[in-house]
Amino acid sequence: MNGTTNQPTVPRTWLITGATSGIGRELTLQALENGDAVSAIARDTAPLEDLVEAHGDRLLLVRADVRDEQSVRTAVERTLTRFGRIDVVANNAGYGLFGAVEEASDAQARAVFDTNVFGVLNVLRATLPVLRSQRSGHVLQGSSVYGQSAHPGVGLLAATKYAVEGLSDALAAEVAPLGIKVTLVQPGMTATPFLSNLDVAAGLDDYDPTVREVQKGIGELPPSAFSAAARIAEGIRTAVDSPNPPLRLALGTAGATGMRTALEARIADLDGWNRVTDAVDR
Repeated sequence: MNGTTNQPTVPRTWLITGATSGIGRELTLQALENGDAVSAIARDTAPLEDLVEAHGDRLLLVRADVRDEQSVRTAVERTLTRFGRIDVVANNAGYGLFGAVEEASDAQARAVFDTNVFGVLNVLRATLPVLRSQRSGHVLQGSSVYGQSAHPGVGLLAATKYAVEGLSDALAAEVAPLGIKVTLVQPGMTATPFLSNLDVAAGLDDYDPTVREVQKGIGELPPSAFSAAARIAEGIRTAVDSPNPPLRLALGTAGATGMRTALEARIADLDGWNRVTDAVDR
């Protein structure tokens, strides 16, 4: 069974971006409670100071912005100075942009890509040399249900997650011979500050029947529709503990159902238009 766990005998060192809230904070807390060391990276680490007294030298708080490549490199250097190695890189920092594709301004679109895609690349460029030299490590790429599907209002957010999924498909094959594992983490709707921190594009009336209706529907979802961040973190840790972790890890039934529906629709298009597809080769 691919999900079989294999608990390590030596504590791991985690480097976690976006560590101050939601899934990032839960990963930080659970790793520490498991006896691991954590380098917790965020633009403001004050929300994690309550954990320092309980976990001492096993927790390193580093202020860094994933959008700033040198800032990330300095964070990695500090991590190595304290712990000597990095075993798990949780590329978790990110935020959402809600609005129709046309509604999002150029500045909004570039900003969300700057964090969600170029920030991911900054972390990879800073950490992969360490993992390559060790010939070991596990990279957790923060994707979501929107890495495989999209609906009105999330086009720009999905675009960033699709980008991360595409580069991670290639990355996984590139680093596998070097002893490095890659897992795309795909949670569905999660009870975190993510929705309250959404950037929202200025609205156009023509998109009220689609985008605004979706926005209204999300706002009316009951608490039961959102997975607990702690359970998401538990699922991630199960994959990290596995000797054969998946390339893609769906977390939450609703999100997995949505992704399956999207994938089946793609296959239906392939099959339904195969005559036109095959005619190109004649």
